[in-house]
Amino acid sequence: MATFTGTQVYQNDFQPKTYLDTYYGAVSGVFIKDGYMDFILRKMHLAFTTGGVKGDTMIDIGPGPAIYQELSACEVFNEITAADFTDRNREYLEKWRKSEPGLFDWTPALKFVCNLEGRSGKLAEKEEKLRKTIKRVVKCDVTKSNPLDPLVLPKVDCVLTVGCLECACKDEEAYGKVIRNLSSLLKVGGHIIIGSILGSTIFRCGSAQFSLINLSEGFLRKVLTENGFFVVDAEVLPRDYDKVMFDICNHTSGIFMLARKMKEV
Repeated sequence: MATFTGTQVYQNDFQPKTYLDTYYGAVSGVFIKDGYMDFILRKMHLAFTTGGVKGDTMIDIGPGPAIYQELSACEVFNEITAADFTDRNREYLEKWRKSEPGLFDWTPALKFVCNLEGRSGKLAEKEEKLRKTIKRVVKCDVTKSNPLDPLVLPKVDCVLTVGCLECACKDEEAYGKVIRNLSSLLKVGGHIIIGSILGSTIFRCGSAQFSLINLSEGFLRKVLTENGFFVVDAEVLPRDYDKVMFDICNHTSGIFMLARKMKEV
């Protein structure tokens, strides 16, 4: 078996715009065609409204160049920190914060969330609100005991991570350590939200191929529980087989997990 993709490969080869077009492109994006994007947006909306996830501060771990996963959160948090490993992704997020032209068009996601919130047509206002709520874009490495090192922030009310941990952990032991590291950023009583894909081993981005850990719902429940969390909500979105799409990313389903931190472990 090939070696699990290391961090330096992401730093060298990961292309933000290619990634966004491949996975979130309006018609042919992998996560558009398999319904994962709408699924995550709907689950986020529920988490931050009826799910009772709210507070002052939130950290989004490993957003890559994406912002869609924060669209509902900006209504209930005063401050979001976006934390990503690669320089290119952080640069892309900073460009988005400055409304630079020529970036990925998030209109479909904005429309979807505004409709969920009963504010159809308020796309510009929603985008501006998120820009104001993202207070900083910082470097992070989830394998460090303080993932934001050297930055030390007060513990936050919510840690959100979508499409990141399955890329960063080569095996279940590594995944458990990363959950402990992320827990260290979170207040007791705070929430962790994980959006992920199951049953996968690789994803492609342009000509580059990256490794993924093959996760299951049972493992995710177990690792969260062992690390002092209570699983509040878990939902799996099965994926229909499509050869072209599976060649790009071979996951069998998507998952959304919401858990509350009950204690320090």
